Amino acid sequence: MIWQLIANNVMRRPIRTVVSVIAVGVEVALVILIVGLTSGLLQETAKRIEGIGADIMLQPPSASVFLAFSGAPMPIKIGDKLREMKYVQAVAPVLLQFSSSGGVDVIYGIDPQNFRDVSGGFVFLEGHDMAGPDDILMDDWAAKAKNAKVGGTFRLLDHDFHVAGIVEHGKGARLFVPIGTLQDLSGSRDKASIFFLKCTRSDHTQAVMDQMRQIFPRYEIRPLKDFLSLMSSTSLPGLDIFIESMIALAVSIGFLVILLSMYTTVIERTRDIGVLKSMGASKAYIIRALLGESALICAIGIVVGIAMSYLTRAVFLSAFPTLSILNYGGMGSAVCRNRRGRRPAGCELSGLARQPQGCH
Repeated sequence: MIWQLIANNVMRRPIRTVVSVIAVGVEVALVILIVGLTSGLLQETAKRIEGIGADIMLQPPSASVFLAFSGAPMPIKIGDKLREMKYVQAVAPVLLQFSSSGGVDVIYGIDPQNFRDVSGGFVFLEGHDMAGPDDILMDDWAAKAKNAKVGGTFRLLDHDFHVAGIVEHGKGARLFVPIGTLQDLSGSRDKASIFFLKCTRSDHTQAVMDQMRQIFPRYEIRPLKDFLSLMSSTSLPGLDIFIESMIALAVSIGFLVILLSMYTTVIERTRDIGVLKSMGASKAYIIRALLGESALICAIGIVVGIAMSYLTRAVFLSAFPTLSILNYGGMGSAVCRNRRGRRPAGCELSGLARQPQGCH
């Protein structure tokens, strides 16, 4: 009986109900997208770093775990000392350069052979490895976003690069150029931002790190197997406060909308409430009816908000294919696999993460 009364009350004022549902839906979608965008970017970046396949990462003193904020203060000759250490199989110096032309990108300057020794090499979807100083490699997501083709020209850092190959995503960055070329373009001759180390066996990682701490006592030395746990909103100053503030704002808007809806409901239905009392309805019954109506509007708004988050997410990904947005409105997890049956790094994200082409 009471639920029939609640349903009739909701349908009696369709415009107010629709406005209330949309307001709650916007609140829910805003929370899902903000948390999903920040978490997706952090987790996807961490997965790509782990996907390099190195065991240890060396950074300069006080360097941030967010590699985009790193400069190039380390002499590249540090790599020679690292190679002399016991249990070190390969060392790959990498120069990082932030670029905002045509999108936000972190460019990796690498030596192809050294990077291949550490990572096991790229999986080429088209083209070939870098052979000249002006060659560039792009992963499949970046190539799709930038409409780049093998053999074409791609302008980056006011320099024209030749697109030598398109590789499978999940090996650190999305753009790779020769380290010597990037050093010249960024004015960082004989410098590197980070060093990736591959140990002879994974159980030698701690022994190598102990050696490194003796030789480089002030440097940041991180095992990559724990890198994903370091990439959180608390690691970036102010990010967690921003997320909490936006969530609080969204919840406040939703609360005010429901409060206004309940207030107008009571004001408009004083006559209806009087009729119910004359028929023997108690105050508790009337309060349950009002609260039930608000709960029903909130429930419908949550469903609408989840649908809106999926729709907005799809719009974002069509405009920015390299974004990774977790959708906490879904249940379970999406595990992507490429056409060869392997799971590329950066492809497994909790929630319903964006699936690149070739994943199923």
